[in-house]
Amino acid sequence: MKTGSYFETAILTICLLSLTASCKTENKKTEYTPWGTVIEDGETGDAEASDSSSSASNFSLADIENNGELIMLTLSGPSTYYDYKGVGLGMDYLLCEKFASSIGVSVRVELCKDTLDMINKLKKGKGDLIAYPLKKGKRNDIAYCGAYQTSKEKDSDQTTASVQWAVNKGNKSLEEALNHWFTPHILANVQKEEKRILSEGLIIHKVYAPMINAAGGVISKYDHLFKKYAPMARIDWRLMAAQCYTESGFDTYAKSWAGYCGLMAIMPGTAKELGIPVSSLTNPEINISASATCMAKFERMFQDIGDPFERLKFRLAAYNAGPWHIRDAMALTRQHGKNPHHWDDVAESVLKLSDPTYYKLPIIKCGYMRGSETVNYVSKIMQRWSSYCGSARGGVSTGNGLSPDFDHSIPQRATKKYKYHV
Repeated sequence: MKTGSYFETAILTICLLSLTASCKTENKKTEYTPWGTVIEDGETGDAEASDSSSSASNFSLADIENNGELIMLTLSGPSTYYDYKGVGLGMDYLLCEKFASSIGVSVRVELCKDTLDMINKLKKGKGDLIAYPLKKGKRNDIAYCGAYQTSKEKDSDQTTASVQWAVNKGNKSLEEALNHWFTPHILANVQKEEKRILSEGLIIHKVYAPMINAAGGVISKYDHLFKKYAPMARIDWRLMAAQCYTESGFDTYAKSWAGYCGLMAIMPGTAKELGIPVSSLTNPEINISASATCMAKFERMFQDIGDPFERLKFRLAAYNAGPWHIRDAMALTRQHGKNPHHWDDVAESVLKLSDPTYYKLPIIKCGYMRGSETVNYVSKIMQRWSSYCGSARGGVSTGNGLSPDFDHSIPQRATKKYKYHV
């Protein structure tokens, strides 16, 4: 009886294994690469990396045009790529954007850790080209092409090193298109454009007085709107006025090269998020209301900063540079053993994020930033706010931006140490 039981169990096990194998064979689905080619048997598993590299090399310029997107692999830096108020900048990015425009597609940036990471991602098809000045080497798996023919850097033999962008070796159509498109004339034009962008006077606006009537406490003709929307933003209305003058000089038609416009310099992307037509940004009330919404959002995002007065500076910095750059600076401040919730300490880190020694650290997620502009932005607004507090409503400045008749919409310092009331 026992032997028969073992025999029956063995037969049943064999049948189940056969049935399972049969189901797997029948249910096997055809798999495709991201480029639309069928993955044959034996091309997965250990051969996956090799197949990915082979498929990537077959990806052509026509495929990029059909996708409507050019994926640019690069490193963060002032001459390569960085985000400036929601707009991409950097020589390599601007050149890549021009090339993408010439073939009718948009650019998507994929930031990499280092040059080896860029090359690996290119070979695996995670990017279309490396838009970064690579020194020409002996690699036979990538094709050097496009921008940059020589570099100012010198190699060990003190000869000028030749550097270029790179694409996969098999993507001849993209390689030829880049070589045909790129000329010294295009490089000169982009350099000129970048210089214009980064020069002083980027915002086109009329010059208005910083205050209409100091004796009467009238700052601008938009004071009634500042008073209306400042409580929404959780700030003093005079601070909002100071921010407005810093952004646009009280010119409702002010506009920058990057597209942000109006009294509070609202970006088109921000307007879209808020459901506001870009054409409406020259409307003073709509523009100020949008700014108040942004400042209220930053109030929520920086709630971990307990001191409301300190938090205010972080909110202004986030308005100028974006919250994630400021979070990077806070992380760097913490790493250096300083207080990440104290603006003066964090401002030092903001300045350091224009130095590759710091913006290339693993803890930095957003890379390079123009830190001096952000630090100056916060400083200018705080100083002007202090001035306005000493004049508007007849208040007397206390020297720290707060006045005896300070508006209830901003947290005020209480008489007891470490205590605040709203």
